[in-house]
This record gives sequence, structure tokens and C-alpha cells, in this order.
Amino acid sequence: MKLIEPILAQAAAITQLRRDIHAHPELCYEEVRTADLVAAKLTEWGIPIHRGLGVTGLVGVVHGRDGGQSGRAIGLRADMDALPMTEFNTFQHASTHKGKMHACGHDGHTAMLLAAALHFSKHRNFDGTVYLIFQPAEEGGGGAREMI
Repeated sequence: MKLIEPILAQAAAITQLRRDIHAHPELCYEEVRTADLVAAKLTEWGIPIHRGLGVTGLVGVVHGRDGGQSGRAIGLRADMDALPMTEFNTFQHASTHKGKMHACGHDGHTAMLLAAALHFSKHRNFDGTVYLIFQPAEEGGGGAREMI
């Protein structure tokens, strides 16, 4: 697989974000810290955001070179919640919250969408708009319904 060089250059920083999210898991509709982290990064990268969707969800909006005038749009989604499980891993970024764990990979989903967001913020060589959807409560909480 050929990886895009600018994304590869950010791999270490994105890995650190994933590990931070992994160490601080939040259950359905409790994703306040995660949403704050996502909002801070999107804002840092010049991406306008809409917060408070579906309680703790947020959406970033990236317009392409046409300023979104084409009307074309795509939504990319990641879920942010963890599971009510105890983590027994001993690596440095293991959960710091007893009884909560990112066993489902949502820390990775969030980090991957942040990586895409960073890339789109710097490379707007597309027409239309990309909506970056960070959804809460995917694990049985109906977060998608609440976001809609």
C-alpha cells in the first residue's frame, strides 16, 4: 500500500493522540474530554466546528478549493465512546479509569479521523465539503440517532 507522505509524517503525533484517548476512556455521552481534545485539534488546524450535537458529539467542516460551492459533500465518521470493561494491559497508555476501556477501537477511529482532518486542512485540492463527524455513544447508546 502506498501511503501519502504528509500523513506518514504525522504518524507519531497521531499515535500520541490515540494513546492519550486510549488512556482516558469515556462511556456513552460522557465523552467530554475526548470531544474537547478533538475540538482543540480541529480548531488548531483551522477547521470550523459545531459542538453539542448528540450531547457530546461534534462535526468539523472542511471546504475544498471551491469553498464548498459545488454542493458536493461527504461525511466521514468516527465513534468516540469506550466500553464498561476493566483493562488488564500494562502498557504505558493503558486506561487510567477503572472499569472503562477502549476495547472496541474507537480510540483508533477518532485518531484516524483526526489524521484525515489534519490532511484535509492542509490539502484542499478537492471540490465540495468534507464533514468530519465525531459521534458519541455508539456502544448501545443510540449516538447516531442523537446526532441526526
